[in-house]
Amino acid sequence: MQAPADRTRPEWVRLANEGALGPLLEESAEPFSLDGVLGRAQALTGLDDFGSDDFHEPLDLLLRDLEAHARLTALGRWQTYRYLLRLLRVRLQIRDYETRDPGVADERVEAPLFVVGAPRTGTSILHALLARDPAHRVPEGWELLMPVPPPSPDPSAFAADPRIPAAEAELRFFDQVTGTLDAIHVYGARLPKECLSAQSFAFRSQEFPARYHVPNYTAWLLGCDMAPAYDLHRRVLRILQRGFPRDRRWVLKSPAHLHSLPELLDAYPDARLAVTHRDPITVLGSVTSLIATLRGVHSDDVSYPAIGRYHADLYVHDLDRLVEHDTGGVFAPGRVHHSQYADFMTAPLDTVRALYEALGMELTDDAEDRMRTYLDARPKDKHGVHRYEFDDLGLDRAHESSRFGRYRTHFGVPAADHA
Repeated sequence: MQAPADRTRPEWVRLANEGALGPLLEESAEPFSLDGVLGRAQALTGLDDFGSDDFHEPLDLLLRDLEAHARLTALGRWQTYRYLLRLLRVRLQIRDYETRDPGVADERVEAPLFVVGAPRTGTSILHALLARDPAHRVPEGWELLMPVPPPSPDPSAFAADPRIPAAEAELRFFDQVTGTLDAIHVYGARLPKECLSAQSFAFRSQEFPARYHVPNYTAWLLGCDMAPAYDLHRRVLRILQRGFPRDRRWVLKSPAHLHSLPELLDAYPDARLAVTHRDPITVLGSVTSLIATLRGVHSDDVSYPAIGRYHADLYVHDLDRLVEHDTGGVFAPGRVHHSQYADFMTAPLDTVRALYEALGMELTDDAEDRMRTYLDARPKDKHGVHRYEFDDLGLDRAHESSRFGRYRTHFGVPAADHA
C-alpha cells in the first residue's frame, strides 16, 4: 500500500527510475555485498584500516535487507550506493586521522547538552534556537557528514569549507526527489544536524530504518549494544573540536536517544538533557508522514500502516522506559529539564528560559535577542503546509491512546493538539 500523501514527483525522477539516465546509474547495478562495498571504499580512499570490525554484522544485515526487502528504485539504489560508500570512506578517514594525530584522543567533550524526545515534539526547533547562543556549538550538516579533517576555527575559512557544497548536494537530494519534504523537515549543509549521522558510521543508527524497509536489520538494531555507536559519536566530536577554543558547549540532538539513554549517559556521564513532550497520537501521524516521505525517495512501495505500527510499538516501549528512567534515578538531579510542545509553541522563549534556569546555564541578553530574531524570521509553514492524519495509519485511536496512558499521566502531557 502506498502512502496516501501526494506522490507527484518531478519528471526527471520518473525518467531516472525508468532507465533514461542509463550509464549514470550503472555503478550501483551490482548486488550489494559486504566485500564489495568495503573494497570499493578502500579503493576510493587508498586506506584499508576500518578499526574495529564490529560494524560488519549490522552492515551485512543491512545490505541483505536492501536486496531482499527495500524494493529500491533505480534512483534509490544509486543514491543508497553513494550513501553507503560515504559512510565507509569517512570511517576509514576517521581511523586514519586518529592514527596521524593521536592527541585527538585526549580531547574532552565536556557537559554536552542533548535535546531528546520523540520525533515531531519540537526537538528540531529547540535545537535550532539553542544554536543561536554564541556559547554553544551545534554541529552543522556538513560537519557530521564529512568530519575529517577538522574544520577551521576561523569563521571565514569555516564558512568556505569545500565540503559544504558536497554535503548540500547530498542533503538537498531528498526534497529534490519528493518535492514535498521541506514542508515536513528541511535538510541542509549549514543547518543543525542530529546525532544519527555520526552514529551511522558505526552502522548502528535509526537513520537506516528511516530511509528503508529493512526488517531484519531493524530488529537487530532494537536489541543491539549501542556502545559502539556512542563511541564513534564521541570520536567524531573530538575531531570536530580539534583546534577550537574550549569555551563553547556542544548542543546535540536526536529523538533516537530515547531508545538508548543509559548508553548515552555511560558515554557522556556529565551530559544534560532537554526532554520534549507531545501527545504520542499526534507524533505517530506526523512521524509516519516524515518516514514515508524519506522512504519514498528510495522506493515506490511505501506502506503507511507498517510504518505507523512500527513507530507505535517503538514509542510505547521508549516512552515507558523514559518514565522508568525518571522514577528510577537514572537522571542526575539538576541535569534534566522537561518541556511540553504546546507550551513551546505558545511561548518558546519562556520555555528556553526555564530550560537554562533548570540546568544552571546562563542565558545572556545577546543570546535571547538572537533567538528572538531567528523566530521572527521563521514564520509557520514557511516551506509549505505539512498535512497528516492519524487515521491514515490504520490504527485504532482509542487503543493506541490507552497504550501511552502511563507516559501521558507521568509527564502531564496534554491531549492531542492535532490529529
